[in-house]
Amino acid sequence: MDSRRHTVNTNSTVPASELRPEDEKLGLGANLAYGLQHVLTMYGGIVAVPLIVAEAAGMSAADAGLLITACLFMGGVATLLQTLGIPFFGSRLPLVQGVSFAGVATMVSILQTGGGLPGILGAVMASAVLGLLIAPVFSKVTRFFPPLVNGCVITVIGLSLIPVAAHWAMGGNARAADYGSMSNIALAGISLVIVLGLSKVGSAAISRLSILLSIVLGTVVAVFMGKADFSRVLEGAWFAIPTPMHFGMPTFNTAAILSMFIVILVILVETSADVLAVGDIVGTRVDSRRLGDGLRADMLSSIVAPVFGAFTQSAFAQNVGLVVVTGVKSRYVVAYSGLILIALGVLPIMGRVVACVPPSVLGGAGLVLFGTVAASGIRTLSKVDYNNNMNLIVVAAAVGAGLIPVVAPKFYAQFPDWFATIFHSGISATALVAILLNLLFNHFKQGNSDQQSVFVAASDRTLSAQVLASLYDGDVVIDGRLYDKNGKLVPVASAH
Repeated sequence: MDSRRHTVNTNSTVPASELRPEDEKLGLGANLAYGLQHVLTMYGGIVAVPLIVAEAAGMSAADAGLLITACLFMGGVATLLQTLGIPFFGSRLPLVQGVSFAGVATMVSILQTGGGLPGILGAVMASAVLGLLIAPVFSKVTRFFPPLVNGCVITVIGLSLIPVAAHWAMGGNARAADYGSMSNIALAGISLVIVLGLSKVGSAAISRLSILLSIVLGTVVAVFMGKADFSRVLEGAWFAIPTPMHFGMPTFNTAAILSMFIVILVILVETSADVLAVGDIVGTRVDSRRLGDGLRADMLSSIVAPVFGAFTQSAFAQNVGLVVVTGVKSRYVVAYSGLILIALGVLPIMGRVVACVPPSVLGGAGLVLFGTVAASGIRTLSKVDYNNNMNLIVVAAAVGAGLIPVVAPKFYAQFPDWFATIFHSGISATALVAILLNLLFNHFKQGNSDQQSVFVAASDRTLSAQVLASLYDGDVVIDGRLYDKNGKLVPVASAH
């Protein structure tokens, strides 16, 4: 019996026929378990940005810890805003929010030019205000995201995250002596096998929790392998609320704001793609108003984040895979993820426990998660009509453009900074190329060749019953002519 059958909200005033998949309400235990599963999936990504910035800024270990907890805290607040929503803010979809990786290079650049952390915070705040103002424009792009575009984006989201899973599986720290060792990869393999094994179990609840259980069991195995150390969990503060303006008042530099505004544009494109992708996966309608609410939630969170010492907020693509794998589409589950992130932000001891999970364990689970996202995108692309049109070349070019920064990270190193910032994100590159080519070939058809290129999928061939009846066993076609089994040429009747 499906363990989620009992979860329909009988107290809702909305008729059962109008309940959306994302509005399903699960019990407290399920919400906590599935919510923790989401947090463990994205924890490494959300702490990576503050770690990089802290190292580039030469911050002390204490301040670096505060920067991390601030990002966790704001990620939780942003997740609650996005999933639960308030009027005009929040898509009300199962999207986990956190610090966007798109701004790392720009923030490090601001540090190198003397802006310091206050300069970063000011640039984030001011550029997010500009993003909030232009969000209504981006909310009108839903008609430019048909399955052709959406499928390309979802596929590249999954494929672009595969290197992340491989990095985790190898140990997560390229400077470590055991990076890429057989023991690390073996631990990732154990985690992967656990995921696959639990997914095969008949119990729906266990199957949906396979990622979380594999992380827990994989960590237990890691302890016996000497790759997980919980000895320092009790060291340090147990409770600490992020202090507003702890890192100083934001400073506003025009050049820094303009640089960060390019990042905001990338985040708007990525968030648009993520919101529409999740809507497609969940099976719910996402119109321009709902997309606009999601974009405004991102921008409002990014405006508030610098007050607590955090950075730009956006949806985490890796959690899209978890929605696909588990089949749990409830936004309330992700809202519990937000509560857990807030708890991690004010309870450093919980963060230290989660930080003890070895990256190799996450790598094994991540391979399934991210691969599932790519497979979901391919499934969406299978719904696209490829007969007698240019859709195949649109997919080829868009997916190719999205994978360039994945397979060749330095490809755009010599390009202008603004261009490199946009196209270094495989997701935004795919979205832009797919949208532009879809417009060029499917909307602005003037100039399209009657004899379209070899990239066009062949149209279906048909034979009339009369022609089929006139054929005999042994007939063959050679150089466009029909011969019978004796090699005699079969004459062709005139058109008359």
